[in-house]
Amino acid sequence: MTDCIAHTAPEPVFAEPWHAQVFAVTVALNEAGRFDWPEWATRFSATLKRHGLKKELDGGEDYFRAWLETLETLLADSGETSAGDIDDVSAAWEKAYLTTPHGSPVELSAD
Repeated sequence: MTDCIAHTAPEPVFAEPWHAQVFAVTVALNEAGRFDWPEWATRFSATLKRHGLKKELDGGEDYFRAWLETLETLLADSGETSAGDIDDVSAAWEKAYLTTPHGSPVELSAD
């Protein structure tokens, strides 16, 4: 008889890689002193309320879209970047994603 070893690895915390990335960027910017956490919490709470996210939030797509929106707004409001720059980078990532062959890494062009 073979002993069965139970799987003990934790389940992934983030459903998608970009969820982890936007979370990590937010924490790093906070730790670098770009904003304080109470300000972040107040803004994020307002974003969630504005979007009407009343259900139990489990870290799904709607939660992290609200997280990203809050981060973008906070950075624009603080002068760290502009809404136009955010739009330009978003458009560049979308173009890169749509033109990258399946299975290849998505990369932004140098221009």
